Amino acid sequence: QVRLRESGGGLVQAGDSLRLSCAASGFTFSFSSYVMGWFRRAPGKEREFVAGISRNGGSTDFADSVKGRFTISRDNAKNTAYLQINSLKPEDTAVYYCAADQFAARIRIMTSAYDYWGQGTQVTVSS
Repeated sequence: QVRLRESGGGLVQAGDSLRLSCAASGFTFSFSSYVMGWFRRAPGKEREFVAGISRNGGSTDFADSVKGRFTISRDNAKNTAYLQINSLKPEDTAVYYCAADQFAARIRIMTSAYDYWGQGTQVTVSS
């Protein structure tokens, strides 16, 4: 059974940093077969793409709203993807989800492209 488990969320103040983790298990194929993405859903809004990383970690992509503040990485030996969030803003408050896109040739931003999803981790930023 495929499982993506996010962790690292919490209640923080504006300007703080967080590192989210996404631990994967149960994949039929190796973790390196999946493009990994991070998405978020703020209250009253639709889920949106935040960041993505290619299968070997050589390429990344970010939403314009987070460029320069967010960093995505992965450790294929540990079956884990990470999202480093710096200079947090109140508008970053959301549930953050990781997702896996099997055998993708490139990073895709559409939610429909991803095959597996975690349950999410809440990030709340106070001003």
